Amino acid sequence: MKHPAQSWAFGLCLTGLAAAGGATEADTTDSTLEHNIEEVVVTSHPLSADGLAQPVDTLAGEELNWRMADSIGATLAQTPGIHSASFGPAVGRPVIHGLDGARVRIMEDHIDVLDVSTTSGDHATTVDPFTADGIDILKGANTLLYGPGAIGGVIDVHTGRIPHEVPERLTGKLDLRAADNGDALRGALRLDGGLGAFAWHIDGALRDANDFAIPGFAESARWRALEEEEQVHEEHGEHGDEDGEDGHAEDDAGEVEGLLPNSALEAKSGAFGLSFVGDSGFMGLSVSRFETEYGLPSHAHGHDEDLHGEGDEDHDEDEDHDAHEDHDENESHDEAEAEHGEAAAGPYIDLEQTRIDIEAGLGDPLPGFRSFNLRFGINDYKHSELEETGEVGTQFTNDAWEARAELSHHALAGWRGTLGAQFSGRDYAAYGDEAYTPPVKTDAFGLFWVGERQLDRLQLEAGLRFDRVQHNPTTGEEREFSGASASLGAVIPLGRGWRATMQANYAQRAPATEELYANGPHLATSSFDVGDPTLDEETALNLSATLGYENERWSALATAYHTRFADFIHQTDTSEEADGLPVRHFRQNDATFTGFEVEASVVAATWPDGLLSFNAFFDTVSAKIEADNNNPPRLPPDRVNLGLDLEHGPFTAALSYSRTFKQTETAAYELPTDSYNDLQAHLAWNLETRGASINLFVQGRNLTDAEQRRHTSYIKDLVPEPGRTIEGGVRIVF
Repeated sequence: MKHPAQSWAFGLCLTGLAAAGGATEADTTDSTLEHNIEEVVVTSHPLSADGLAQPVDTLAGEELNWRMADSIGATLAQTPGIHSASFGPAVGRPVIHGLDGARVRIMEDHIDVLDVSTTSGDHATTVDPFTADGIDILKGANTLLYGPGAIGGVIDVHTGRIPHEVPERLTGKLDLRAADNGDALRGALRLDGGLGAFAWHIDGALRDANDFAIPGFAESARWRALEEEEQVHEEHGEHGDEDGEDGHAEDDAGEVEGLLPNSALEAKSGAFGLSFVGDSGFMGLSVSRFETEYGLPSHAHGHDEDLHGEGDEDHDEDEDHDAHEDHDENESHDEAEAEHGEAAAGPYIDLEQTRIDIEAGLGDPLPGFRSFNLRFGINDYKHSELEETGEVGTQFTNDAWEARAELSHHALAGWRGTLGAQFSGRDYAAYGDEAYTPPVKTDAFGLFWVGERQLDRLQLEAGLRFDRVQHNPTTGEEREFSGASASLGAVIPLGRGWRATMQANYAQRAPATEELYANGPHLATSSFDVGDPTLDEETALNLSATLGYENERWSALATAYHTRFADFIHQTDTSEEADGLPVRHFRQNDATFTGFEVEASVVAATWPDGLLSFNAFFDTVSAKIEADNNNPPRLPPDRVNLGLDLEHGPFTAALSYSRTFKQTETAAYELPTDSYNDLQAHLAWNLETRGASINLFVQGRNLTDAEQRRHTSYIKDLVPEPGRTIEGGVRIVF
């Protein structure tokens, strides 16, 4: 159970500790504090990079290399205010300030990823973290720049696939790593070069992992207890007390202890980009391809026929499981078993996306304007959900495109800003056993302006946006939504290293496809989902305030936020059942989200060729749906993180310990989640050679082999996070 007073007191103590340390410094300056403990350059926002009123983080460099994981959610999960909605190792969308799904927009180089990851918790995003130069995290409503789907926040992955400049020489990066858990192998290569006025880019990445090891049972103790209780009732009701039946549940649970079946994955991606760079600007194009096959581990043991039937008789937990090597969708179960030496562990997803991006930039395009930028992305996406036999159960397609144009102007009436327009189209369809929504065509259009003005030492930021979204299903009522968004913020230098920022946002979001038109079984969430085609726009009023401090040794950042939703869209449980699943309806009620996060760091010691620093962060969020004082599902629990960083010549080391607390503020159909610890370590040796930098590293995750279950995961009671993992590798930059 959360203790709000203790949570806020802990955050205030961290901020106060930083202030006390700063007061002892003889030389404090009025610094340009970034919204992160480390120096950042914000590239996802056209306004000043010297400081924004909105909370923002950038993950890049060595820290990004250390945190790199199979999903974008897992990569960002140790960032304050960010959690991961994991569905096995291959799937993980970020949760920002307790909001996820369609409320958090994931982009690749300022254009949406154009996949279907928001439609279901088991759908992977098509952005590969191993291709990232850096990742920008904009927390809170970002509807002004990126549309109504960004009411909760934005994740923008920068790849550099369309070069903006011609490099002076050939540069590149090679990253090779291997991990013991699941015998995981990962590799990524990047090359950038130029010839005359042309710049080119090539990248590619490969990942392969078998089923991963877990500490203990796949199912949580609470889930197993419920199953045993249900089984006892069934036995008494249908068979009476029969000898030998009591051990059945234990035997089945033992089959998924220590090694999680159907958690293997394969992924590969690649891209080629080419740009023409002139004196006034550039124009470029990139073509990228992403393919992955990954198991759906909860489906392997999450249903009665798999748990208590005979579906797992051929499973051998001592064998390495690699059920996803070059499957042909039409090959029979016997052929698949002969090829892999074992039966397929369960259903899996075969996903592929081809994407084309175009970008053009021009400096001083017109009198009174500083720059013009045009981006366009189009994709061909499909994924198939295949059964154990290799037969296609459900197929999803998503032909989508997005375009945005930005024109930045010089000061006008004291305001410097950017005008923009955004257009998008989406043709989404699902066919098969788990197609719980009809095919839908969606068109969207938006106009926006964001600007800033300097008043003495006060910096003001403001913006306006208008959006129109139209959904046209093949069956059902066509809906059209119009909405407006506005923002006003201020950056206030307080002197002696202190700075405050305040922001107010008003934002509206059109309902998503599944919220309007769902009507069928949704096995990823173990529910029968029923949409409401009469839903209205969701409206949010957000207030946030940040207090920051920085000097030569200390830095701290504390952010408090409060969001009040009108017509918040959520699922409610009913007493009904359909197809053996609980029926959950999409409904609208008012809701509030309130949270606080604080981070601090201190350089404890320095010497000629190194330093020792300590860091910490804490985050918390609470929420209520006001109609019945209910909790929203998958609300992140409180969390605290402590770390240290050591640099000594070519040697670097980092140690991180986090405690995720118990979550008892659950929705009506959720189970509580126990607290857990996570201990991570990173060691690296950097070698500088002629023309290249070589980094040898080893790192460990979950070093205590703790049972970790993310409350933000749809399948947290069926699938824990991986157990102890040791990874080593080499990174070469030239």
